[in-house]
Amino acid sequence: MPLPNRVTPFGEIVADPARGLFMGNRGILHDENRRLGTSRWRHPHWIICRLDYGTTGRALMAPGAYTELFFLDEATALAAGHRACALCCPEAFRRFLACWPLDAKPGAKAVDAALHAARVTRDRRQVTYEAPLDSLPDGAMVEADGAAWLVWRGRRHRWSPAGYLDAEPLCARSVNVLTPAPTVDVLRAGYEPVLHTSLAA
Repeated sequence: MPLPNRVTPFGEIVADPARGLFMGNRGILHDENRRLGTSRWRHPHWIICRLDYGTTGRALMAPGAYTELFFLDEATALAAGHRACALCCPEAFRRFLACWPLDAKPGAKAVDAALHAARVTRDRRQVTYEAPLDSLPDGAMVEADGAAWLVWRGRRHRWSPAGYLDAEPLCARSVNVLTPAPTVDVLRAGYEPVLHTSLAA
């Protein structure tokens, strides 16, 4: 039975057997029986990590250890409110900071504070906002027709835990943007996320 450790673009943590390209964490979210509690984060430092960085042979959701979360790809993780880890993904983290929308480039703590305010409300709901679909940069994720979609190269691609499915041309219709506003600005400034190989197919 799959563990509840897969993250969707809606920021939800679900159980799904599909594998992803990245790992991350938000702190210890599980109990000794590897069941999630009510909390979906323990700190504001939501990071995206490499799968091969010090995790070989690691027991998933071990007692007292952080809850390993997994993402289809970097665009999924960004939509859920995460950012590149400065330790295991230093190059991606530097590129992310270089594209940060403010003139004064902050450190990780300030970025995480800004992202946290832009990704969840006080009642712990995902922050979304409306925008025309064709106004969004490549790599942004939106909600439309009850599903999550990736904006990429003039088309929207429907997200699933195992990869991207059907695609449709972009249009001017208004959609709910899932990717936090500061991260959308980072994407607009030229940050290119690593995307799942199903997109090429």
